[in-house]
Amino acid sequence: MIETKWLRQFAAVAREGSITRAAERLHLAQPAVTMTIKKLEQQLGIRLFDRRQGRMQLTAEGERLHQHAEQILNALTLAEQDMAALHDLNSGEVCIGIPSMLGSFYFPPLLMAFKHKYPGLSIRVIEAGTQDVLAQLCQGRLGLGIVLTSTLPPTLTGQPLLREEMVAVVNGDHPARHQAAIAIDDFLGQELAVFRHGFFHREYIDEMARRTGIRPHIGFESNLIPLLKAVVRQGFAITTFLRMVIKDDPDLFPVSFAEPYFLDLCLAWPNDRRLSRAEQAFIDFIRTEHRLFTASPEDVIT
Repeated sequence: MIETKWLRQFAAVAREGSITRAAERLHLAQPAVTMTIKKLEQQLGIRLFDRRQGRMQLTAEGERLHQHAEQILNALTLAEQDMAALHDLNSGEVCIGIPSMLGSFYFPPLLMAFKHKYPGLSIRVIEAGTQDVLAQLCQGRLGLGIVLTSTLPPTLTGQPLLREEMVAVVNGDHPARHQAAIAIDDFLGQELAVFRHGFFHREYIDEMARRTGIRPHIGFESNLIPLLKAVVRQGFAITTFLRMVIKDDPDLFPVSFAEPYFLDLCLAWPNDRRLSRAEQAFIDFIRTEHRLFTASPEDVIT
């Protein structure tokens, strides 16, 4: 029988690529972790890791076990959170996956207001692209997450959250600054600063490229919003953000696309998972405490 502590150590080695770093993260002795990996390999009769250039890399069999291990460990974590929050709302944790732009510019005041109302609850934010958040929700690795309403599968329930325009972003010297709108062809024909794949910002650019058949000229790729802003501010490239991202930035200017594009985002959670009291409190807070959120039960997406 595989013990849970073995899976925790195995998953840590897989994430860190090193037994030494995994042992440090788990506050264990290195020989103990080495022995655990050997026990796992002996019990399963397979090799889990190859050592390449000083790094522990998963074998094909190790990859399969890692997928199972992550699902099991995340399910245990969620179970522990559920049990901790059953007693009262003076303890427990709300873990939520949030895309970078929303995490930086939209959610901070909401999270602080929620924390003020429930000071005993802790909040853990997983910052990731909407596609990654969606995958983690579907795999049971997350209890709550922000995803695109248009991609919501039947296995998730969604609470409508936000409708915001995606706009081209230019600096003060760019010719498009004074235009009412910019054509998609014109936008894609310029040097672009973009997020990596998996973020709705990048998904939109990729979709525009597929529709027009134009291969975008990507000069900068980063998930750091301040860096992308600096690149545009200096005139090296243009980008696209949610309009809210540059609302208070005097050096950057939004330009609507000729075909205006709005993103609909929702707070989602798995249908087959019982919500903890802490998670339910967060959903109720979103529904009732903030006027920008849809409060009507009829608006829940299933």
